[in-house]
Parts: sequence; structure tokens; C-alpha cells
Amino acid sequence: MPEDSLEFLGRHIRAERVRCNLTQQELADQSGLAVKTIQDIEKGRKNPSYETLSRLIERLGISANVLFQVSTPIEEEEIQRFMGKFQSCSRGNQQILLNTLDFLTEQLLDLQQKTESNSSE
Repeated sequence: MPEDSLEFLGRHIRAERVRCNLTQQELADQSGLAVKTIQDIEKGRKNPSYETLSRLIERLGISANVLFQVSTPIEEEEIQRFMGKFQSCSRGNQQILLNTLDFLTEQLLDLQQKTESNSSE
């Protein structure tokens, strides 16, 4: 990963950690990583492995897209607002939300496909 990408990644990891009200030590403990690893990633000095990124993404409750995909400020704000609500739910309610979101997404994709098929006829 190029240096500027490492700095970009580090800034996002730090922002997400702060959003979760975690210290570097707490994030390290909860993700099974060394504090030095967290510090080096946040400062853009370390290119994290897939395993390290997976642990951070899981603990911070974010999508890899947040770290690697440019989104508009409005989209990011909406996603963060939803994620904040999602993370405040119990584990059981989070699963209900995920199942509901999956179902609704499938329904919308089916509807979209039918609409596109009808308009191309």
C-alpha cells in the first residue's frame, strides 16, 4: 500500500476508534492486537495484514468499504448514523436488524430487476 494510502487508512482507523470512545489500549485489548500495532497503523507507519484489518473492522463495527471506498459525505454520515444506532442494540436485536435488512434488500433487488426487465421490453 502506498504511503499516502497508509496515512488515509490510519486516519480512518483512528476516527472510527474515537467514534467508538476507545483508547488505543482498549482497541488493542479488544481486537487482540498490540498497542504498538494500533499506534503504527494510525500514524500510517504500518501496512496492516488482512488478519489485522479484519480484527479492527470487526471490533469497530465498520465495513471495509468505509476504509477503502470513497463515499460522499452525505452517504458516510447516513451510514455512521445507522451504525451508531445498530451498535447500541443488543446482539439479538442486531441479528434481527441484519436479517430484516437482508430480506428487504433481496425484495428491492427483485423489484428492481422486474422493473428493468419491463422497461427493456
